[in-house]
Amino acid sequence: MGGNVIEITDGNFEREVLQSERPVLVDFWAAWCAPCRMLAPTVEALANDYAGRARVGKLNVDENNQTSARFGIRGIPTLIVFKNGEEQERLTGAHPKDVIARMLDKHM
Repeated sequence: MGGNVIEITDGNFEREVLQSERPVLVDFWAAWCAPCRMLAPTVEALANDYAGRARVGKLNVDENNQTSARFGIRGIPTLIVFKNGEEQERLTGAHPKDVIARMLDKHM
């Protein structure tokens, strides 16, 4: 994972995402998922672009099925913006950077 991308797990989800004072974009992904791999550089670029303003993390659905089930993740990649401990918006599938940035900007 890139420098500004946080690794999110079942164990740290509460602290890193729900208790964050800044909006958090979480990428629900898996290593075997081709669209997830295609989206990875975009997620890293967003983490760099929003450093200090929002947090960006990745949660591997195969290794963290508790959190994936909690949020009803049925398809990957799924990107969810959390703010104040609540899900604000989600996108499923690989989307261009500008589409994801617009979604995140709405919750800044």
